[in-house]
Amino acid sequence: MSAVATPEAARRVERLDRIWAERPGLVGWLTTTDHKRIGLMYLFAALAFFLAGGVEALLVRTQLAAPAQHVLSPSAYNQIFTTHGVTMIFLFVIPISTGAFGNYLLPLMIGARDMAFPRMNALSFWIFLASGLFIYTGLALGHGPDAGWFSYVPLASKQYSPDSGIDFYALGLIFNSIASTASAVNFIVTIFRLRAPGMSLNRMPLFCYAFLAVSFALVFALPALTLALVFLELDRQLGFHFYDVAAGGDPRLWQHLFWIFGHPEVYVIILPAFGIATSIIPTFTRRKMVAFPFVAIAEILVVFIGFGVWVHHMFAVGLSTATTIAFAAASLIIVIPSAIQLFAWITTILTGTPEFKTPLLWIIGFIVFFIVGGLTGIMFAAIPFDQQVTDSYFVVAHFHFVIFGAAVFPILGGLYYWFPKVTGRMYDERWGKASFWVTFAGTLATFFPMHILGLLGMPRRTYTYHDGLGWGGLNLLQTLGSYLLAVGLLMVAVNLAVSLRRGPRVGNDPWGGDTLEWATSSPPPPYNYAVIPKVSSAYAMWDREDRAEDARRLDRGELVLEGGHETPASTVLDAEWDEVLRMPPSSWAPLALAASLAAVFVMLLVGHPVTAAAFVALCAIVLLRWHSIEPEAA
Repeated sequence: MSAVATPEAARRVERLDRIWAERPGLVGWLTTTDHKRIGLMYLFAALAFFLAGGVEALLVRTQLAAPAQHVLSPSAYNQIFTTHGVTMIFLFVIPISTGAFGNYLLPLMIGARDMAFPRMNALSFWIFLASGLFIYTGLALGHGPDAGWFSYVPLASKQYSPDSGIDFYALGLIFNSIASTASAVNFIVTIFRLRAPGMSLNRMPLFCYAFLAVSFALVFALPALTLALVFLELDRQLGFHFYDVAAGGDPRLWQHLFWIFGHPEVYVIILPAFGIATSIIPTFTRRKMVAFPFVAIAEILVVFIGFGVWVHHMFAVGLSTATTIAFAAASLIIVIPSAIQLFAWITTILTGTPEFKTPLLWIIGFIVFFIVGGLTGIMFAAIPFDQQVTDSYFVVAHFHFVIFGAAVFPILGGLYYWFPKVTGRMYDERWGKASFWVTFAGTLATFFPMHILGLLGMPRRTYTYHDGLGWGGLNLLQTLGSYLLAVGLLMVAVNLAVSLRRGPRVGNDPWGGDTLEWATSSPPPPYNYAVIPKVSSAYAMWDREDRAEDARRLDRGELVLEGGHETPASTVLDAEWDEVLRMPPSSWAPLALAASLAAVFVMLLVGHPVTAAAFVALCAIVLLRWHSIEPEAA
């Protein structure tokens, strides 16, 4: 489709290049509304936070490598392991999956030219970045959060955490939630309204179903977290008593509100990995995904049922037997849609002709770790067992097999898979496979011994331990494994960084992929497609006649939409042609609004509500300017 067959087609492409051209240099990046540039900014920001979280993890593991270590002080240890958890969940896994992969790929996969709300998309990134810097400012000042990533009260109350660490946590996550909510709404509208004409819901790639499910989960789950954090700040700053038993409050209220968010959050983290897997597996097995409709439904059901299992995090707090049994049943039922997807992946691989390139290896590793993490997850549905291992390292093992093994491995596979599309170059395959095996071995050595330590009674969030408990050898193995894991991740980074400069150049579709992003050039132009692509199935790139028709349409000038920043809108169910939308140009407004909003949270943190109100007024002024900017005409 990227080939220009006639002078008239070349003229149209040149006009699109001129209309959609970004501002040059740094200004272009600061003002961009291009979903691909925003996706890349999400990628590098999330990777920077991943590096910070990885260093924190290595500090924790070094502290626990042997009994009675003093690598970190008790206070520093509490801040480091808490910030590690917050970083990996809120500043790395979610932003890199939804913000980076989702932003860059989803409009390309559905044949759109941008997200539905490009300026709001840019705003989401700048708010995310500001929230991360806000949280890390507290750690840099020695006031990082220190009550664990789920900050249970009363430990997080003013009485037990009198400094500002918990305030950095609470206000930072409220700030972060604004970005996630805006991003989720943008994905929902984009998926429902900007699919290329012909891409009915039954022809939409499974990757898009995963991100649709994630977006709905964020929209419905984040309000519970935000409410919990607002109550916490009211308790800490203004003397309210939402969580104070002595004044009629209840600390379990925090647990309920947090886990109403926290368990759907697990699927927010894992579902993008499912979507990446369903993109990579068909490409490298040369066959369509087995049970496509059931996999799509299962992705939605995982989120839906996930809202009904939060209490299995609270089996040890003294709830009634009837309540715990009901939630234990829901915790078992949610295995069904997860198993449907698992069997579909395995069956597709076994019945296809798999080519075990680096991206597929990461997906194989993901399947292995997802099975391990899933089996231990089912064990938590057994109430007596859950009560026995609550707050032990067994829980840490399960959580990391799911979050790192099952969520991060597909992300790494996706980095390799879409690297040629984003850069136009190919990575080194031998280094890619070597990086997988080193990372796989490091992951096993780091997290699997935690199961044994948990059964031996080692509690989570412990600063140190006495000699003679039988924990030293396994902790040393975990620490050595963590450094091996770090080496594997470093190999990934070096491979991709060197390949960015020296990798051999490749065409638009080096893998023979099945989804639309492979139809455009590598890297894609700012407008994505010179002509809005034709779609006849969920495997658009394997419909060769459709791609040939795209080239003929470009020659004829059909569906080129060269009158300005234009993209088509289609109907929700059948993706029938509806209207042409004008998209906004690049703008300073998103960055200015994010900076103003950041100032509001800083003023609230330092106790200057009047100044915070002034910055709220500034936010309103920026919004007025925002809505006065009209989309560009031809």
